[in-house]
Amino acid sequence: MRRKRHRKIQAGLLVLSLIGLLIIFFMPFVTDRASPPAVPAATSDTAQDEQAASTPSPSPLPSPSPSPIPTEPPKPVFADAVWMAVGDVMMHTPQLPGAYDKAANRYNFDPFFAEVKPILEQGDWVIANLETPIAGVAFGYTGYPSFNAPIELAEALKNAGFNLITNANNHSLDKGESGVLRTLDNLKALGIPSKGTASSQKEADRLFLSEKNGIVMGLLAYTYGTNGIPIPEGKPYLVSLIDEQKIKADITKLREAGADLITVSLHFGTEYQTAPNDEQKRLARALVAAGADIIAGSHPHVVQPYEVFEATEANGHVRKGLIIYSMGNFISNQRGETKDYGVIFKVNVRKNMTDGTVDLTEIESIPTWVHRYKPDRSFRYRILPIEETIAAATDTLLSQADYDMLQKNYKLLRNRLDSMKKTE
Repeated sequence: MRRKRHRKIQAGLLVLSLIGLLIIFFMPFVTDRASPPAVPAATSDTAQDEQAASTPSPSPLPSPSPSPIPTEPPKPVFADAVWMAVGDVMMHTPQLPGAYDKAANRYNFDPFFAEVKPILEQGDWVIANLETPIAGVAFGYTGYPSFNAPIELAEALKNAGFNLITNANNHSLDKGESGVLRTLDNLKALGIPSKGTASSQKEADRLFLSEKNGIVMGLLAYTYGTNGIPIPEGKPYLVSLIDEQKIKADITKLREAGADLITVSLHFGTEYQTAPNDEQKRLARALVAAGADIIAGSHPHVVQPYEVFEATEANGHVRKGLIIYSMGNFISNQRGETKDYGVIFKVNVRKNMTDGTVDLTEIESIPTWVHRYKPDRSFRYRILPIEETIAAATDTLLSQADYDMLQKNYKLLRNRLDSMKKTE
């Protein structure tokens, strides 16, 4: 019995083993039938398209755009230049003898300007109103009422730092047409540009543009008259006379030619009057509104106030125009009632190189005094910057009375200059 049972167990195990072998053998075939046919690897664009068509896939979600990094607008780049000007440069007869050098047989006017030269050298454009012909010895050296000065006066102006001359004034024709032409020749020989008189219509119409530090200045100059001396017929170009409409047209021409800054020199006003008259104010303000940036006034022979006059341009930019009604006498023999005082104007001009706008960022007025003294038989002359002279208090040529007088008149001039200044 045990033997039979043992055999049955062995037979059962054999059957199970056979069944296991059969399962292992036939399993791959069963699996192949049960699984969907595998997609062969794509070998072409067409196959990829067909696969995509048969197996739709979900659309990818759009990736968020990166937030723009905030950037600051570019900072504007500025250019700066210094504009300077003085009033009347005159040569009365008493000024000549003390400046004559017998050994050299020539005049030397450099001492006139020695004390203010360090100030003038700070300017890029440095302008003087030359109120005397410098036609040379052939015309005779004469003072009031018909002036003519030695050429050495212009040499001294150049040595002091002046690089521009305006000469449209009531003494332009003191030596006639030939005096105008000879003066122009002498200035050109010295390399000093001038505006206000001309030798031809072509020269008068030529636009005067001067570039400093990337800023272009245009210069114009006019006078109210010529002391009754008629301009020769057919030659109106010899001296530029004040004509409001023409000045406005000339301003427009300069602006169209690329001027960033426009200076208009006006020889106008009433002599020895310490305040501008109504016509001065009307004309000057009208010219600023028309595009002028600086009005440089002369003729009254005394210092008058200055003002800052605002004009709004087409682009909305508020432009500040500087109106100097009179800068007084820079050098002359006139004395008393502040006729021996003048003023140097120093203006910082700033151009925004990004948008081209121009602003007058600093305006400084520096009062001066003509010190006349007599160490021998002839007078000597020096132009002194008043505030600097008082502060130093070391000038051995000045007495205590001189210092006291300077203190008093400096305060008077300061109040007069600032009386029309626009307050912030």
